[in-house]
This record gives sequence, C-alpha cells and structure tokens, in this order.
Amino acid sequence: MVHHQGRSEGRAPSGAAQAGPAAESGASIGSGGAGTDETGPARADGAVPGPEELSDLKVLKALAQPRRQQMLQHLTVHGPATSATLARALGLNTGATSYHLRELARYGFVEETDGTGHGRERWWRAVPGDRRFPPRSRQNAETRLVMDELNHLSYAADLELFERLQRESGGAEADEWADAYPYSRGTMRLTAAELRDFFEEYIALLNRYKRSDADTPPGARTVLTRLLAFPAPAAGPAAAPMDAGAAVPPGTPDDNRRETETS
Repeated sequence: MVHHQGRSEGRAPSGAAQAGPAAESGASIGSGGAGTDETGPARADGAVPGPEELSDLKVLKALAQPRRQQMLQHLTVHGPATSATLARALGLNTGATSYHLRELARYGFVEETDGTGHGRERWWRAVPGDRRFPPRSRQNAETRLVMDELNHLSYAADLELFERLQRESGGAEADEWADAYPYSRGTMRLTAAELRDFFEEYIALLNRYKRSDADTPPGARTVLTRLLAFPAPAAGPAAAPMDAGAAVPPGTPDDNRRETETS
C-alpha cells in the first residue's frame, strides 16, 4: 500500500465565503463547510440515509458533552459495546456510561443492537446518518459557543488518535495496514459556490464506499476519514500570495510554499 504524505501549496482563495452545511455522514459532522466522517457503514439494507440538519440547541448540547464524544469515538473505532465495556475503556463508572448512552440514544446518535447473547447485557452501536449542522451564518451566539466547543473536542480527539495509531503502527508485526495513514495538505482557488460543490462531492464519495456488514469483504477495517477546508486569511496587496511558479530566494520564509513530500 502506498503511503502518500502530500503537501502541495499554491495560491489559496483570498475571499471565499463559507461553504454549505457540514455533515455527519455515517456520521460525518462539522459546521460551516468543514466535515469529518465519523462512523461506520450504511444501513443493513445498503441505503444511505438522506441529510438531516441538527439545529436544535438541546441536541447540539447533548452531543457536545466531552464524555459522550469519547463514547461515540470508541463505538466508531471499536464497534458495538456495553456500558461496562465503555466504562472500563474510558475510566468511568457504569452508571455514568449508562446515563450518557441513554442521552445519546434519546437524540438518535446510538441505538441498541444485537450483542454476544450473554445474559441481559445491553449492547449499543453508533447510528449511521448524514447529519449536518447549520452554516455558521445561521448560528446564533449561543449555538456558536456550543459548536466551537464541539469542534474543539472533535479536532483534538481526531488528531490525538491519528498520531497515536500512527506511532503504534509499523512494529515487528507490521502488515499492509502499517502504511494505511495517507494524508494531504493542499490549496485550491475556488468560489464559495465551488467550495460547496466540492464538499457535496466529498460526501458523495464517502457514500459510494459505504456498505452493509453483509457486503463488506474479508480483511476490511473501519477507516476514519476527516476533511477540513477553510478560506485562507484575506491579505492586503503587500502580503498577496505568490504565484506557484514564481522564483523564491532560498532561505526566505516563503520557500516552503512549493514543498512537496511523498513517501
């Protein structure tokens, strides 16, 4: 498997407005044009649920609770679990995890599922769906505070998990998945409308690869995907970005604008 670490930087958009609402596709979640895919496959019948906007402040507050974010990430990465499993994994008590699971289920983020059949254990899974936040321009002040906290928690958890798993890969028992950490940093020049289209094409691409458990081939694993796109800061004439092909004196701060890394 090829491991591509790409950085290709040219001229970035200088005044692009926000793209359309972000998504929680399967679940992909974000706001104001940034989205990340967080949970597993399509429904059992293979269908991909249509978009659902999360605009109710009570729902957003329920989702932004830090422990619930941790629990959703665990269910996403490791699959269905009981409240006891989550409690052990996250260092909580089962009373706390049971409460948070009920709250997440109340708003449709998790649901009970078939478990191992041991006794009366209740097993929970993250619910797939294309859930979208309202664009930043339609969020009031209180909603923005909640969204800022939710995004902060999500981005920090994603980066920590990516770095930890990458460090732990490639040991003595490395296999093809040791190289399964592609990432790319790049720039484009787009209008706001084009950025919205780009985002919708990204969500459509995710949905193309979603499938039910019955259609998943042997050896497949859950793969977490994250997209973060945002307009570069507007610059005055004195700080206008250079053309990608312009000559850059060695050692200047802008020398790394044309850097590309692959491995």
